[in-house]
Amino acid sequence: MGSAGRRTRIAGGQLPALLILLCLPVACTVVGPDYEPAAPPPLPTSWDADAAAADSRAITAWWLLFEDPVLSELIERGARQNLALEAAGLRIVQARAALGISDALLFPQQTQVNGNLSYIYRDRDDFNSAAASLDVGWEMDVWGKYARGIESAEAQLYASIASYRDVLVSLSAEIARNYINYRTAQERIYLTQRNIAIQQRVVDMTQVQYDSGNVSELDVQQAKTQLYGTQGALPALDIVKLQARNALAVLLGARPEDIEPLLYSGQARQSEDLAQSLTRISRADVVTAQYTADSVIPQAPSPDTEIDPALLLRRPDLQVAELQARAQSARIGFAEADLYPQFFLFGSIGVSQTVRAGNSFDLGDAVTAAVGPGLTWNVFQFDRIENRVRIEDALFQESLVNYNQQVLEAVREVSNALEAYRYSVHKSDIDFLAVQSSIRAFNISATQYNNGLVSYQRLLSTVEKMTLREDVYAQTRGEIASQVVALYKALGGGWQPFGREPALPAATIEQMKSRVDWGDYLDPATVVGADRDE
Repeated sequence: MGSAGRRTRIAGGQLPALLILLCLPVACTVVGPDYEPAAPPPLPTSWDADAAAADSRAITAWWLLFEDPVLSELIERGARQNLALEAAGLRIVQARAALGISDALLFPQQTQVNGNLSYIYRDRDDFNSAAASLDVGWEMDVWGKYARGIESAEAQLYASIASYRDVLVSLSAEIARNYINYRTAQERIYLTQRNIAIQQRVVDMTQVQYDSGNVSELDVQQAKTQLYGTQGALPALDIVKLQARNALAVLLGARPEDIEPLLYSGQARQSEDLAQSLTRISRADVVTAQYTADSVIPQAPSPDTEIDPALLLRRPDLQVAELQARAQSARIGFAEADLYPQFFLFGSIGVSQTVRAGNSFDLGDAVTAAVGPGLTWNVFQFDRIENRVRIEDALFQESLVNYNQQVLEAVREVSNALEAYRYSVHKSDIDFLAVQSSIRAFNISATQYNNGLVSYQRLLSTVEKMTLREDVYAQTRGEIASQVVALYKALGGGWQPFGREPALPAATIEQMKSRVDWGDYLDPATVVGADRDE
């Protein structure tokens, strides 16, 4: 096709104005307040922590202080397999995508491609015409509306990362707590079986005395009643142990039978100790209180340091609250920008061509461009916009109050854990003395009963008290370990060793990529451990 000529024109003829508008800054000013955190409430001067080591290294991986390889393995598996943690990782991905949406608003928001092809008949002449154009609209961020939106979305992203860490803190503590419950129930079962063997020995002793005509059948039946009552306690303890095992399975995202071999690895030694203990008891040896060497309850560390209250402010949940306040502060400016005129820049560029049919005579083509500013101003909706700004400001103030409230709650949790630890340690010392006295009383009464020096009621009372005191002492030792876990959880420890791990497992990443183009959002190199830039 020949060309009779080409004509280029700028509709409106405002090229200088176009250049001026394009040179305007994206945001001339940013309305709304800059974030200023509220001063936290007064913290305790210090906490005397004869209960736990509270330096940063101890808090980082506090479970290592228990020197229990099974506990460490469970916590590491939980960090890889827990479903609630995976859900928290997915919330990070959502926040990243939301930040991407806010970033994109800085670019032209409206893009439209138009085209047409027409056939015209006029005065016996045929004409073909074609045209195509690209229209673009851009709301200029003169008042920083979209900048505030990015600020809010970025704070929400970091809040989702802190929330992920908070899930790790709770996960580590819950795994440890349920593991301690499992081992405590296992210890109580061990002591119950041991006392059943002792009470069986008492039944045999009573039966001998009855066969010799020294006591009535009443003594025999009372001895059997006590024995059967203790045997009846075993199923309830088995249920407690199974419930703790099942809770661990949920926390690890696994089936109960899958973690049973790992839990049993800490039980083999106690089974051997129990067999030896029962053999000694059946030989009528003196009962002794050997608990430390035979115990499977994790031994709580007892260092003598002090806790720096400033460590408390590093808790992930407090970081979440502070970041949510930061995000809400930016929303004030986002809403306030609507009080001012909004400036738009519209532009289009098009190509058109007209051809006379028949002789292929080209009448010419043209390139057209147009640009122009626009303005909108909600001058009749000031009351509505101002009230929206007021709502956002009140929400921001509420978030600051909520942050301070959470700080106070964190102080309470640490103080409660410390005091509970101290009282539990003191109680365990007393409980152990009570156990020793009850065992000593049983050994004396058993000897005197065989020699006819005391009644059966005296022997029965000592057996009952010894069984009760040993069970209480086992529960107290488990409580000590649980309070140490509660303390480290209250201090926000437990996420650091896993802070550089991918937010999502590889299988989940592949599954999501098979459905949607995620770009680099799901790159395994993207981690949740990076601190935000201040």
